[in-house]
Amino acid sequence: MKFYIETYGCQMNIYDSEIICSILLKSGFIKTSNLKKADIILLNTCSIREKPEKKIFNRFIKIKGFKKKNKKLKLGIVGCLATHYKKKLFEKLKFLDLIVGPDSYKKLPEMIKKLKNNNKEIDVRLANKERYTKIIPNGVRNGISAFISIMRGCDNMCTFCIVPFSRGREKSRNPNSILKECKLLYKKGYKEIILLGQNVDAYFWKKMKFFQLLELIAKTVPLMRIRFLTSYPSNITKNLLKVVKKYSNICKHFHLPLQSGSTRILSLMRRKYTVEEFLLIIKRIKKIIPDCSISSDIMTGFCTETQEDHRETIRIMNLIKFNFSFMFKYSSRQGTYAYRKLKDNVPNSLKISRLNEIIRLQKSHSFYRLKQNIGKIQEVLIEGISKQDEKSYYGRNYKNDIIVFTKNNSKIGSYKKVTIINSTFTTLIGEIIQ
Repeated sequence: MKFYIETYGCQMNIYDSEIICSILLKSGFIKTSNLKKADIILLNTCSIREKPEKKIFNRFIKIKGFKKKNKKLKLGIVGCLATHYKKKLFEKLKFLDLIVGPDSYKKLPEMIKKLKNNNKEIDVRLANKERYTKIIPNGVRNGISAFISIMRGCDNMCTFCIVPFSRGREKSRNPNSILKECKLLYKKGYKEIILLGQNVDAYFWKKMKFFQLLELIAKTVPLMRIRFLTSYPSNITKNLLKVVKKYSNICKHFHLPLQSGSTRILSLMRRKYTVEEFLLIIKRIKKIIPDCSISSDIMTGFCTETQEDHRETIRIMNLIKFNFSFMFKYSSRQGTYAYRKLKDNVPNSLKISRLNEIIRLQKSHSFYRLKQNIGKIQEVLIEGISKQDEKSYYGRNYKNDIIVFTKNNSKIGSYKKVTIINSTFTTLIGEIIQ
């Protein structure tokens, strides 16, 4: 039986798709990249915001056309959208056969086989423990970098966020299995690992905390670059910063979602820090690791956000000047506290206007941060051929900046010393040092 899978959303979903592939391949299924040859099509989905959700529904409308032509074809929704809507998905998507949540992928082979009798199958139960410790997926992304999930779920219960309901509570993974996966990826030739978690630095296994796990990985695979995301600001400790500084193979980059520059709005969001505390965290990072990059998530138009709240976000952005940010307007998510208790009273046109303003501002800040690299020599891990110029490669430095440079007989997957000679608004331009 052939399966086809499409992935939407975050890096965790990309990793989960590899988990799904490993489970199905081990059970005798065959993976295909051709939709027309598939016996079952799976969409691994995201429900964190309204926009990706609409994208998935629109995609399903197109895919169901394949089922009209092939009555035996089965269609499945897996991932966060499954736990968000549960059985209601069968009502929304009439041709849907299968609904499976993030903690039930081990049951996929059995559930798919039951579909032969024209049954509809669903399992969206969330587990209390990590379910995939013994499953080692194939590396993902580009054959150079690989994701490794070290924990799932989140306990923070921010009022706007669906993650605790779609992914469940925090579940950390046995460190031995993490180290085993790191070693396996190194043997396969991977150069970089990216540790994943909805709240990655909340990792806790028995007495082991995240900074201890990070140090253990750095020692175990000293020739591999290590990145991690996403961090929760309050979890950035001095111990973590000291480990990041100490090991040259740990990249000097933190992704810290600010969400809003207004302490009033942060309180409504149930974020566990004030604006002043966030600024102190940034100051602590820069003091211990001066030459590091910091990225963020910023939301506009949260419930009751005033123009003054928005101006505060602008003020904080100008103070910090993030290297880059993921920016979006607030969309109410059914099941969250904000959906039930707070008023989504900011007009959509105003949300978009504010969003466009912070996008323009972040663009100028990103350009400012990139220009600071001009004239410096940096080690770049070559990831592939530039989309803009076939004669050039692109790669990343230890701060997660993208650098484009002429090939000069170098190879993908190798490290090269590059002099930074220029910058666009999004990319550094370099020359390989011969």
